[in-house]
Amino acid sequence: MTPTRSLTLLATAAAIPLTALALAGCGGGGYGASDSPEPTEPGATIGAANTGLGTVLVDSNGRTLYLFERDEGTTSVCNGACASEWPPVGANGKPTVGGGASPSLVATTRRSDETAQVTYNGHPLYRYYGDENPGDTNGQGLNTFGGRWYALSTAGDQVSATGPSSGGSYGY
Repeated sequence: MTPTRSLTLLATAAAIPLTALALAGCGGGGYGASDSPEPTEPGATIGAANTGLGTVLVDSNGRTLYLFERDEGTTSVCNGACASEWPPVGANGKPTVGGGASPSLVATTRRSDETAQVTYNGHPLYRYYGDENPGDTNGQGLNTFGGRWYALSTAGDQVSATGPSSGGSYGY
């Protein structure tokens, strides 16, 4: 066997287990990997933050919360691929309210998979997978899965404004 051929064989033999290891690390369980809501904490905290859209609802991590105009009252119609792109805000207990949000407007509803989803003023709440940082509003006004998505004001109404997609101040 020539030295070049031995080196090629050795490199190939080393690459196979490394490729298998990398692929194994890519399997399930990532953000938005299921239809079930993704609770951020035992009681999911809903607050408010100042973004490029004005003051909007956010979760405890400062991520903008959205409503889906196709939802039917407190019943979510966002499942499957929709729920992967727009993860429902879940709660493992009673949701709590941070600064700026109204406790009387926060509740939960049951999804088709029997998990709890947080609502605000009767709207099921979602995050957008394209919002990578606190204060991002990249989902604002998008028309996907047969309807538009809007951030919510602290009054529980859709925010119609458009503005910068990232940044803003947030806090509790």
